[in-house]
Amino acid sequence: MEYDPASQWYNASLTIAAGWLKSGGSLGYNLSTQPPENVRTQLKRLDVDAEELEGNGRLVINDWYTGTLGRKSKEKQAWDSLKVADISIDMAKTRMGGPPLPNYLRIADNFSTLARFNDEKVWVEHALSRSFPSAKIIQSTQILGIIKGLHGDWAYKNLEAAVDGIVDFKLEEGSDRTQNYIRIRSIRNVQFDSRWHLLNIGENFEVTLDK
Repeated sequence: MEYDPASQWYNASLTIAAGWLKSGGSLGYNLSTQPPENVRTQLKRLDVDAEELEGNGRLVINDWYTGTLGRKSKEKQAWDSLKVADISIDMAKTRMGGPPLPNYLRIADNFSTLARFNDEKVWVEHALSRSFPSAKIIQSTQILGIIKGLHGDWAYKNLEAAVDGIVDFKLEEGSDRTQNYIRIRSIRNVQFDSRWHLLNIGENFEVTLDK
């Protein structure tokens, strides 16, 4: 996902997470933009009992956010260091092997956070050699949020060339209000609609396509 910073991507990511969990899937949600309790609260608004699902192992909330503040997280799953060298060691142990998990979805709300703590070439190489392959190795699905316009052209081209699909979120100024849109820019080996689609945001912050 490539998104405008002020777009509805964050709420959309939690809408996707809630839908996946309701359908019976398992989910890992890596958050770096807000505290874990905010995520649990929003999932509750979307009729998902995060604490129950965490208890039975179907939901794992991985706290990057606290690490960005230079503090140690109290969460069961957390990366206190966002240095790629530390993350790569952990991923090599926990995500680069094991049985297939086709019903598992991993979402990172803001993968661009790694650019705050690592040189561009280092974090992009981490994505290409660790993060992207880890999903394919265990046959799972992975959605990574990347902020538009933040990184160099070299970074976007390398990342876009390595993924199976690219989805854009944008915010546009209307005559009297802002409007949020989504489109599929590219996806491999699948027919798709590449038009922009207007998004609606419900009272519970659920993000849906305009009908």
